[in-house]
Amino acid sequence: MHPFLQYRPDIDGLRAIAVIAVVLYHAFPTFIPGGFIGVDVFFVISGYLITGIILNDAKKDRLSILNFYSRRIRRLFPALILVLFCCMGFGWFFLFDPEYKQLGKHVASGMGFVANLNLWSESGYFDSAAEMKPLLHLWSLGVEEQFYLIWPFVVWMGWTLRKTSLVVVPVLILASFAYSVAKVNSDPAGAFYSPLTRFWELAAGGLLVYRNAYFKLENTARTIPRWLIETS
Repeated sequence: MHPFLQYRPDIDGLRAIAVIAVVLYHAFPTFIPGGFIGVDVFFVISGYLITGIILNDAKKDRLSILNFYSRRIRRLFPALILVLFCCMGFGWFFLFDPEYKQLGKHVASGMGFVANLNLWSESGYFDSAAEMKPLLHLWSLGVEEQFYLIWPFVVWMGWTLRKTSLVVVPVLILASFAYSVAKVNSDPAGAFYSPLTRFWELAAGGLLVYRNAYFKLENTARTIPRWLIETS
């Protein structure tokens, strides 16, 4: 079994905490106003696991970008199609025409993994209530898949050029984080939905994997780049 696909009770524990935080936030927003941070935790976990899989494949000289996207499609589409189909069926009987038309738009954006961009474009004074958007949660899936459009190439480049990733990844994280901070006051909806303001969270999870992939801690408290060890 792939080492990053093995059962990890510690990661499962983090997921449980994240889910509980998000559920409590939606159920009791005044009781736990910061519960939405559970989504941020999921982003970091996702970046950690996916980067580990990509790096492990690169180390074994079997990294294929097409296979990576093929695995993502096989993993996501069965559940996604079921959810979209059920929502369209429910909406047919219980939504008015304008609401059902909006639902169809959300279904299309969900299938294209651009739900976050669609929701961002709808935000504003005349935006409908969140309760009328059963696919609102797909915004986070959109952010993830937009991140993974470029991330495999970043990881591949970093692995091929070795030390490059130790510079490129932290720079990408800092740039995305700075952009998210700048957008909070000027465009809160953009800071929430934009993939550029969220990339640093997924990349931060990937950086944890890079730490293990390129460095080995010795008993002498001295850190030696692993790529030097492997090529010596």
